[in-house]
Amino acid sequence: MADQTNTWLRAVAPDVIRPLNQTELKAAVAALKEIGRQEPAIAALMAEETPLKSFVTAAISLSPYLRETASLKPALLASAVTEPLEPLLEGLVARARDAWKADGDGAVPTEAEVMSRLRIAKRRLSFLVALADLSRLFDGRQTTGWLTAMAEAAVAAAVDHLLLAGEDAGKLKLPDRSAPSAGSGLIVLGMGKLGARELNYSSDIDLVVFFEPLAGILVSPEDGTETLGRMMRRLVRIMQERTADGYVFRTDLRLRPDPGSTPLAVPVEAAILYYEGRGQNWERAAFIKARPVGGDLEAGEGFLRELVPFVYRKYLDYAAIADIHSIKRQIHAHKGFGAIAVKGHNVKLGRGGIREIEFFAQTQQLIAGGRMPQLRVRATEEALQALTDASWIDDTTRSELTECYWFLRDIEHRIQMVYDEQTHVLPQTEAELRRIALMAGFADTASFSSRLESVLKTVERRYAKLFEHEGELSGAHGNLVFTGQRDDPDTLKTLVALGFERPEDISRVIRTWHYGRYRATQSVEARERLTELMPELLKTFGESRRADEALLRFDNFLSGLPAGIQLFSLLGKNPALLELIVNIMSSAPRLADIIASRPHVFDGMLDPSLMVQLPTRDYLSDRLESFLAGARHYEDLLDRLRIFAAEHRFLIGIRLLTGTIGGMQAGRAFTDLAALILEAALAAVLREIEAHHGRFPGGRVAIAGMGKLGSFELTAGSDIDLILLYDYDDEAGESDGPKPLDPVRYFTRLTQRLISALSAPTAEGVLYEVDMRLRPSGNKGPVATRLRSFEKYQKEEAWTWEHMALTRARLICGDAELIADAERIIAEVLERPREEAKTARDVAEMRKLIDEEKPPRDIWDLKLIPGGLIDIEFIAQYLTLVAPGRGIAVKVNGLTTEEALKAAGGALMDVNDLDLCLEAIRLYSEISQVTRLCIDGPFKPDAVPAGLIDLVCRAGDCPDIKTLEAEIKRLSRAVRKVFQVVVKG
Repeated sequence: MADQTNTWLRAVAPDVIRPLNQTELKAAVAALKEIGRQEPAIAALMAEETPLKSFVTAAISLSPYLRETASLKPALLASAVTEPLEPLLEGLVARARDAWKADGDGAVPTEAEVMSRLRIAKRRLSFLVALADLSRLFDGRQTTGWLTAMAEAAVAAAVDHLLLAGEDAGKLKLPDRSAPSAGSGLIVLGMGKLGARELNYSSDIDLVVFFEPLAGILVSPEDGTETLGRMMRRLVRIMQERTADGYVFRTDLRLRPDPGSTPLAVPVEAAILYYEGRGQNWERAAFIKARPVGGDLEAGEGFLRELVPFVYRKYLDYAAIADIHSIKRQIHAHKGFGAIAVKGHNVKLGRGGIREIEFFAQTQQLIAGGRMPQLRVRATEEALQALTDASWIDDTTRSELTECYWFLRDIEHRIQMVYDEQTHVLPQTEAELRRIALMAGFADTASFSSRLESVLKTVERRYAKLFEHEGELSGAHGNLVFTGQRDDPDTLKTLVALGFERPEDISRVIRTWHYGRYRATQSVEARERLTELMPELLKTFGESRRADEALLRFDNFLSGLPAGIQLFSLLGKNPALLELIVNIMSSAPRLADIIASRPHVFDGMLDPSLMVQLPTRDYLSDRLESFLAGARHYEDLLDRLRIFAAEHRFLIGIRLLTGTIGGMQAGRAFTDLAALILEAALAAVLREIEAHHGRFPGGRVAIAGMGKLGSFELTAGSDIDLILLYDYDDEAGESDGPKPLDPVRYFTRLTQRLISALSAPTAEGVLYEVDMRLRPSGNKGPVATRLRSFEKYQKEEAWTWEHMALTRARLICGDAELIADAERIIAEVLERPREEAKTARDVAEMRKLIDEEKPPRDIWDLKLIPGGLIDIEFIAQYLTLVAPGRGIAVKVNGLTTEEALKAAGGALMDVNDLDLCLEAIRLYSEISQVTRLCIDGPFKPDAVPAGLIDLVCRAGDCPDIKTLEAEIKRLSRAVRKVFQVVVKG
């Protein structure tokens, strides 16, 4: 090139920069004189007083990095002061690009040789560009352009080297070894400043790597991700490993799709599917600047064309603004980022910094780029101009921001060229700040600080206007930002302030939601609603006890939801529903597991009448009737029963959880639900049996509910105790259907089908676990019992404990005449006078046997503890059995244990003892209902969620768990004494 088209360092203006101080000046002069002993050009430079000499000595005094480089490579400094810069720089870029090629002797360079070549070229180019930049012979555009050219050449050369190495290893088959990347289908995109040709001195380079498996270079296409993944790990090593020659560029591959779960090189088809279905707004922003920089450049351009609909929406995309702004807010996390200052201010990420200018442009490109292709440009200055041409911003805004941008880029470069460090933070000390001021051409720190503050405030003002209508994405406690790859430090602090103990885990979980790894968060709309909901969601969860566990249960729930947009919208508009969800997650793991495994039960929570309508039998019956109306066949009806039962067990539990109903009401509601399900299941089974085997002449069936089913005391997790009774005409030999059965087989099969319908596990779950051990002869007897056999057994063979169980029997459903007959038999058995002493001995022995064979786990085993539920039930049952012998008529069937105790104990117990037992059973029932609702397994205060402790204390009307435990001990000791007095055995 002719001299007039090239830049010579000797053209530097006088006093463009000044030395740091006299001490540093003397050290710089001494260093340059030492260099002059090896390089005549430097000796000649130091012999005369010229602007070039003043500039070089000042530069060396201000930058230890430049001084070290000049001392190590004297010839490089000599070239800088004697040769035009552009040819030198072009030569270095060319050398880097050809680093993969064989030497003149044809020897292919080793990886170590490639690394050395790239490092030497990068170090020399950075030195020359820094001098040109400090001398103001290069402006920021030229500086960033040359640094980018070196990075691009280095990446392309490293990729070519690795492709050749892959072929040599037998993993790849290249179309042309002289141009390894051509037609390879390997796409290496430069993101961010690399893509926009805006690199700074110490930039990381962000790369995203894709490959086309069908391009033909892979010997084993099925191993493509593994083969190319290993290659990319080597690429990172080539670029950033520090050696004796330094490093090239720190390299980051984490901008690829969902980096936590994808390989380093992603197949093109998988990437397209990801971006179309789950891509986030911050990824759209990242791809504005994406550009092929290595590998198959043509394939890279084709890939970016395919991504245009993802990056640039056809409609005006204002919804992206808040999300993009949330990315920007991550940069306010560190100390000094949140306010405008000079000392310690981050000129890239702080308020009024470079990133705000970039996002100012990028956000508006995202909004309008779909309809205005002219906005689809990469470089920041070019984007500002395009926005002006499209009338999105005015000339004043463009010129202000452009000027501010390049001023801040100049300051950024000077901060980095002091020690060749990747930093954007201004020094904290006056002396070091003065170094930056002088490198930027200012006379002192005061004038520099004044100018910098003015620039930062200008940028902040322009940026703030863009987002002045943006909704709050942070709470009173601070930022809540979950975009991008890394934890936002300020968000972690906010999570701790909100009540979370493991903020990194919580941040990681929420980023998973934003990546769309769950069906509920795959749509853009769902993620936007979730972003809006996040402050209130985390605030509400944070207020719960053990907030981390609660949120992780919510995460488990989200993972099973088929969709999320409706849920997030409802939670955003309904704080009470959000509090209810948090209540479940923080105190009821069992309910949380239910909605996680069967999300359809959650639908019922959306009913606005949920907390108003009590779950009476009539209410449940009406709902069940309408729900079963559309059943098409037997299995469909059973599935509907399972769905209905699961949903309404859950909803009854929700009412109990929130205190809308108490434990006693919940027991009756759970029992009414079971009875309705039993009735519907029995009717369905009868129809099914009759379809196959016909009717049995005179056949009648009824179901007796025993235990808690009989006494309206079922809990959320109860199984059901049943006896199936039947009768038929004695003359009948078999049923009248196409496959006739004799009576025993007919009613046995009917019972088996009923048990299967109730307890068989299916995709919709299990209706109820069924226990039939209370039938005559227990497990040894037939599953179905003919009425006359039932009567004979109860009147002639049954043990005392079986009559005790009979006091809780209740006919649930079936043939009305058979029900009446069964009720008559039960009444006759229970009304019969019996020997009181023997009954007392039998009851006492039975209780003793239970104590020995099933001792209580601890004081919270309310059923089995001495003076617990069994003692109270046994008192009520014993008094019911002995009352007729004392001439007292008592009818307890169909009553709860509390009601039965009142009925029998009112005449047969001391009134104080009766009141004590009633107080105890109410307490035990309230606590048992809550614990059985919220957890599977035993209640252990040290192991259960803190929210459940609160619920149990509320159920027991005690301020804390210690007080409640003391109350249980007091009552249980007293009840045991009453038991021993009443049951005199």
